Amino acid sequence: MEVNKEKYAADLSSIKEARARISSFIHKTPLMTSESLDAISGRRLFFKCECFQKGGAFKFRGACNAIFSLDDQQAAKGVVTHSSGNHAAALALAAKLRGITSYIVIPKNAPQCKVQNVVRYGGQVIWSETTIKSREETATKVQQETGAALIHPYNDGRIISGQGTISLELLEQAPHIDIIIVPISGGGLISGVALAAKSINPAIRVLAAEPKGANDAAQSKAAGRIVTLPETNTVADGLRAFLGEFTWPIVRDLVDDVITVDDTEIIKAMRLCYEILKVAVEPSGAIGLAAVLSDSFRTNPAWKDSNQIGIILSGGNVDLEVLWNSFSK
Repeated sequence: MEVNKEKYAADLSSIKEARARISSFIHKTPLMTSESLDAISGRRLFFKCECFQKGGAFKFRGACNAIFSLDDQQAAKGVVTHSSGNHAAALALAAKLRGITSYIVIPKNAPQCKVQNVVRYGGQVIWSETTIKSREETATKVQQETGAALIHPYNDGRIISGQGTISLELLEQAPHIDIIIVPISGGGLISGVALAAKSINPAIRVLAAEPKGANDAAQSKAAGRIVTLPETNTVADGLRAFLGEFTWPIVRDLVDDVITVDDTEIIKAMRLCYEILKVAVEPSGAIGLAAVLSDSFRTNPAWKDSNQIGIILSGGNVDLEVLWNSFSK
């Protein structure tokens, strides 16, 4: 499938430019394999461990690219965003590295571990209600009051380009893979991954992994237009956003399918990552493995000959308070 470079908010050249811009700041994350998980899945699996990225998630790539793309005059006024967690911490950290102020609008129901990351990196926390509408309105108000540059969590070409650097690394580490499975929420990650991967290898397939309780991407693909949900209900707190105007065309055109899994499958995959890979992943990060192990993937004839599968473990910022409490009892 050829990628039309004039059609989307990012392309292979902008992704390569992002790599050059951020390479001195980010970690080149490792690729892990497991014969045990290969045996369980019946495929050869390659885990791209973005849980080991700075800030504990892939989001630092896009945030870093956006922050260091600003000119000095823009940067001097700081940056603002709204996020339930990983993008918030990533932007705060990238802003700290550039020496500028970050204003982070966070919904009141965000996981405490992710809020603590923002504070640790020096971000100024502004609370909002839990709805997307409240988050956006609060961020707009901060932007108007401060003149800070708005860095959207996913609906931004600079963010998409930064996330696409994952594909550049992955296809250097494992050039033979024929499928990449990527968590999907707002679509910034999968958009960058798909643009880069399909520009490098048009035959590669890119599949989205999505919780059944937040299956707007699957519904959008089926309807041929952006579908938003009145509410979401999933343990994967990082996968509750909806597709945007820049991410939707890429998802529509370049994502080959969406695999939905329930929370029980996600938690099982998390446990396998902990027990076998010895890697701490959050629910959103484990969903790619859950998708590979799902009946809908295993029984789909379209993927029966695809045996070299890249899985992006997108983040590892899971709230471990419940676990530590259980040990102390």
